Amino acid sequence: MNKTSLLALLAAASLMTSTAVFAAPPATGAADATAAAASTTASDLVEGEVRKIDTANKKITLKHGEIKNLGMPGMTMVFQAKDPSLLDKVKVGDKVRFAAEKSNGAFVVTELQPAQ
Repeated sequence: MNKTSLLALLAAASLMTSTAVFAAPPATGAADATAAAASTTASDLVEGEVRKIDTANKKITLKHGEIKNLGMPGMTMVFQAKDPSLLDKVKVGDKVRFAAEKSNGAFVVTELQPAQ
């Protein structure tokens, strides 16, 4: 193989590698999760009922419907509160609408409001 053919082959291989890198889907990470949480709309909120509030540990127990963004069916479970002041907005027995995400292995309520 002569020098010109070798250079052409290397250039073609380099171009294919570059194209593959740009064609790859974007990686998901904390920035994506933050952007998704920031774009929460009223239709994305999940309906639930407050079963227990643990302000000392920044936790809330909610009986909830399906949480689509987490692929989770309806159930009763404990969530951490991203912002402890969210817990001051509700009391046990309240019907609520909320948003949740998984962060560092824990389920976290990122938005919480009394149901209208």
